[in-house]
Amino acid sequence: MLISPVSVSGVTMHGLSHLQTGSTLEALTQATIILILAVAIVISNLIVVATYLNFKGPHEVINYYLLSLAVADLLCGLFIVSLSVYPAFSGEWIYGDVVCRMVGYLEVTLWSISVYTFMWISVDRYLAVRKPLRYETIQTKTRCQCWMAFTWISAAMLCCPPLLGYNEANYSKTTNICMLEWGNMAAYSATLAILVLGPSVISIVYNYGYIFTMMRKVRSGAPIHDKEYATALAENLANPSHCMSFALVFSFWISWAPYIGLRIYELVSGETIDNPLLHFGAVWIGILNSFWKIIIMTSMSQQFRLLVRLLFLTICCKTKGRLQAELIGLDPDD
Repeated sequence: MLISPVSVSGVTMHGLSHLQTGSTLEALTQATIILILAVAIVISNLIVVATYLNFKGPHEVINYYLLSLAVADLLCGLFIVSLSVYPAFSGEWIYGDVVCRMVGYLEVTLWSISVYTFMWISVDRYLAVRKPLRYETIQTKTRCQCWMAFTWISAAMLCCPPLLGYNEANYSKTTNICMLEWGNMAAYSATLAILVLGPSVISIVYNYGYIFTMMRKVRSGAPIHDKEYATALAENLANPSHCMSFALVFSFWISWAPYIGLRIYELVSGETIDNPLLHFGAVWIGILNSFWKIIIMTSMSQQFRLLVRLLFLTICCKTKGRLQAELIGLDPDD
């Protein structure tokens, strides 16, 4: 049976049209997912930032760390996620090489800030349990603010060599995001990973290990000879901030585990996994962590729920907001 050139051409054109339609649908789906994620991250973290800035009463020290995390996530939503929406649909980066390099720099810097901040949160919770009688004199508002300023400045300086032109940033069509190329800076990349991950992971594991050991010890009724210390310790361990902070740390590492595992596998094996959907999912599941924080804080912290309620009452009616603050008598240990 002979097939005419016209019929072959028709089949070919039909196949190309089908492929183009599938490709467009995939791009539209990914762009929609990124757009929804951008809106969710920006709105949720704006609420967190406004909530803490709105309340003028006494704050727990951990609230300043949570505010820092929210600012980092807000910047991620505004300057990283939002700028990936249109390129995800069009399939190309339209904002220029300078912006691409800035986005890649911000990714690494904000991620490092988040990791360091979780380290300081674990240290804060450790001190609250290890030295409950001296905690308020050790962890002051000024000291906390200085640590956070140091964290932002040091992370910005540690990650700045790529910004100065020592390596390139490329737009990845599989993940729809600009990323720095670290292959030609192996020594610097390894040093940065050690400086960021080393102290952070060690501190988090040790500090929360100690906290949960003390929780188990108190619940089991183990004798503590200093009654004043025992009372202060029991009251401190009842603070839900311990479990909430651990949930925040755990969700962060769980969210980024697929991407970290994928990168480690490709580095060790020396081969790149040719699965665009896998790479896309690994990156954006990690970035999704910037939205999960408000859900964890709302579900596990009564104080945060009260502060959010106060924020919306203040927006609706300032007088009612002030009255509500007086009525509920916000206590940082609630």
